[in-house]
Amino acid sequence: MSVTLDPDDSVIVLAHEQFPGRAKTAVGVLRYADYEVAAVLDRAHAGGTVTDHVPDVDDAPIVENMDAALDCTDPDALVIGISPIGGEFDESWRPDVRTAIEAGCDVISGLHYFLADDAEFAALADETGVDLIDVRRPPADLTVSEGRAHEVDAEVVLTVGTDCNTGKMTTTLELVAAARERGIDAGFVPTGQTGIMIAGWGIPIDRTIADFAAGAAERMVLEAAADHDVVFVEGQGSIVHPAYSGVTCSLLHGSMPDSLVLTHSAGTEAIHGYESFAVPPIETYVDLYESLAAPVAPAEMAAGALDTRAFDDDDAARDAVAAYGDALGAPATDPIRFGAEEILDDLL
Repeated sequence: MSVTLDPDDSVIVLAHEQFPGRAKTAVGVLRYADYEVAAVLDRAHAGGTVTDHVPDVDDAPIVENMDAALDCTDPDALVIGISPIGGEFDESWRPDVRTAIEAGCDVISGLHYFLADDAEFAALADETGVDLIDVRRPPADLTVSEGRAHEVDAEVVLTVGTDCNTGKMTTTLELVAAARERGIDAGFVPTGQTGIMIAGWGIPIDRTIADFAAGAAERMVLEAAADHDVVFVEGQGSIVHPAYSGVTCSLLHGSMPDSLVLTHSAGTEAIHGYESFAVPPIETYVDLYESLAAPVAPAEMAAGALDTRAFDDDDAARDAVAAYGDALGAPATDPIRFGAEEILDDLL
């Protein structure tokens, strides 16, 4: 799936009542996309600005609806910046999507609900000549894995997690940026809707037929490794997740990484949304991931990335990172707070 947005384009990001904490896509686009975010739609925070909530990104107004956004800007597209569990479309968003299409905006969505299959939206888009881009629609020509990813000359690094929403995409992109800053020819393999919206290409592993998921990962690694010396693969889910472990295993076996980076959110004790399932000890994850990788292509848990937003104080965050690294038996950092450079040497 490709997303045709240029650096000169501007977008409105829909994040109603979820910004910023549960609007991972919105925050990812704000932080890493080349194109401009002209406004964020969020009924709960309308009247404020983006940097009231996310200080390390370019500022933009937060407005109540698409009509208000059009009053202050002339956007090229509307991006659906949130994805509830299950990826369903919330009917309260329909007026904003309708208004965007009628105003001539493309609509880019990472939902499992495909906007292009919605009769109303499809008819409106046909009338106005805009594109409905469902980035979670996988290619039709996917195949099973051939077990070839280990053949590439590039170093392959995969992020894995203790849970969903622990910073796998963020860590991957921060590592790519840190490597490029050093002059290393690094590539990014996007495997989820937000990564695809940022990079402009990729395959949504969590929407791919199970038999073809490892093959999709393999295809992307082969493609990226042909052009880069190091390939950083965006992880998905968690191997212990009661709903999403399958996508994690497919990525691990399909991409055949040389090394792994384990991401975790400090203070988390239970799987988000599945609170009856406890997060196992960090040491357990090292054994699980390495032993699962070993029969297909051995991989080392070479580093860790800890989300320390639960700590206001940098010293406390540093202590948490150190304790996390001790549990991993590997170097660790918070890539947003302290930078990804601290683990880059150990990965490469």
